[in-house]
Amino acid sequence: MAVDELQAIIQRCQILEEADFKGEDYDLFQVAGQKCLEDGYAAQLLEVIQNVKNRVVIKNMGWNLISPLVRCILAYKQEDEKRELYLKILDQLVQLCNPKELFLGLLEQIEQTSGEKVCQTIMLLLQPLQTVLLKLQNKKAYSVGLSLAMIMDQLTPLPVPYTKQQIQEDKLGLCQCCNAVVDFAKPFVNEVVKNMEKSSEYNDTELKEELLKFCMKSLKYPLLTAQLEQLEGIEEHPFRHFAAEIVVSAFGMKLFLHHKRRRSYWENQEFEDVEQKNSADSLACLSYLMFVQHFGINCLPVVFRTEESMLSKGLDLFESCLLRVEDNGLLHQYLEFREFINVPQDLVKVMTLCPIEHLRKKSLSILQLFIDKFEAEGKYTLFRCLLKTSNHAGVEGYIIKNIKDQIHLSLTKAHDNVWFTGHHLISLLDLVLLLPEGAETDLLQYSDRIMASLNLLRYLVIKDCESDNQTGVWTAIAKIEKNFLKPLHVGLNMSKAHYEAEIKNKKENRRGSSNTICSLTVSGEKMPAMTTEMQLQVLHSALFTFDLIESVLARVEELIEVKVKAVMDGNI
Repeated sequence: MAVDELQAIIQRCQILEEADFKGEDYDLFQVAGQKCLEDGYAAQLLEVIQNVKNRVVIKNMGWNLISPLVRCILAYKQEDEKRELYLKILDQLVQLCNPKELFLGLLEQIEQTSGEKVCQTIMLLLQPLQTVLLKLQNKKAYSVGLSLAMIMDQLTPLPVPYTKQQIQEDKLGLCQCCNAVVDFAKPFVNEVVKNMEKSSEYNDTELKEELLKFCMKSLKYPLLTAQLEQLEGIEEHPFRHFAAEIVVSAFGMKLFLHHKRRRSYWENQEFEDVEQKNSADSLACLSYLMFVQHFGINCLPVVFRTEESMLSKGLDLFESCLLRVEDNGLLHQYLEFREFINVPQDLVKVMTLCPIEHLRKKSLSILQLFIDKFEAEGKYTLFRCLLKTSNHAGVEGYIIKNIKDQIHLSLTKAHDNVWFTGHHLISLLDLVLLLPEGAETDLLQYSDRIMASLNLLRYLVIKDCESDNQTGVWTAIAKIEKNFLKPLHVGLNMSKAHYEAEIKNKKENRRGSSNTICSLTVSGEKMPAMTTEMQLQVLHSALFTFDLIESVLARVEELIEVKVKAVMDGNI
């Protein structure tokens, strides 16, 4: 009896360690399990799978039953009791088997299906596949992308129903299958959107990239050729529903901000032309869905619809409120309220992320207005907060310039300002005069911050004599040299050597191929495709930045040396 054979194999494997399972064991398990299914012992097989004693064996070998199980399920109609029993077995395997092995087994079934069974097989396996993908910890983005690509590759050869009758009949199940695939992708889309909303720094680009590829493919097929007009007698047009879901998903993941022409990986120009045409077709279809069919009109990215209006109104209102407050009139205690801290952080987001230039500039001017309204301790607290939370070198450079201005006021006013001199200032300088990652810091990325820091230090050294030491900077000069100046020297030497070597390499490879399109990574960011000459310009520009930093650094060190020597000579 097939069940007895299966039990015998399982019992033999129970005494083995998982690592000792052999290929022969897997083959025998698959043959015996398949025989149980084909000979009508599905109920007994289910009991074997559910038996707790068999968990380890099922975890490792159960995925081998997917292929015969899928065949058995598809052999019966939806309402058949035997089909329900097979589905229970499938559900148990999904719960118990190793997710990685099961993922490959499910994907193999989708890959091997053909003809009229394509949509049936895909719809059968979408839920199990989704469950398995949600369990995967490693390479989830890759696995989701592989699954969606495989599914779309199998669907694409199928003819798209066009007439009302074809859509209603849905002979091959394509209409139903397309919407099932959207439901399959939803948890992963929601994950990306949720993380993007939670943090502007979210950068799980792999998962987002794979999902947006799926959206672009779906716009090309089936939507580019599908009948999308509302048809009388069809209450919920399947392709209209599919189109709406795709548009909502694409906008939710900021397709327009994400999509840009990138270097193709095809060496063959013909393949590259096909890729670009497919992308153009997809975007053309998306434009049609937006502006003709009005899909996703309620969730259009705010940058294209209402962001300018809403942000402009919000900024105008906030500006109007601030103008009613006297400069230096807000006490630092207000910053204990969450709203007073959230507002400048939101302004920073607009300054750094909004694609509308005049709103970015207005946010900057309002941030300055907001800073001006606080008294000294409030400014001090605000500067500390923004230095820790902005995560943007340009913003940090701007805050450091503000700190310099406050120090200047403190040194030139008749009364002393304790918050921008002495130990309070030294505590603030600890956040300013350092490299975020020591000598390994990306100096190009942080160039705005570094230049602002050097200019501040130069100002302090010039304005504050060592004998007076009003700011306290001379007390901390040894620490500043250790934590900032010396690591900066090392970082500059490494960065210049790296970029000079890169320039030399580009020049050597340029011979006779100046028009070759290549990629370049600068400051951790992949640049658009460019010729070798263009790349050399970028690299030389980076070297110029390093030379500028080095020049200011040398001037600062020279000033420190002169001041220290003058004091020593005076003491002698």
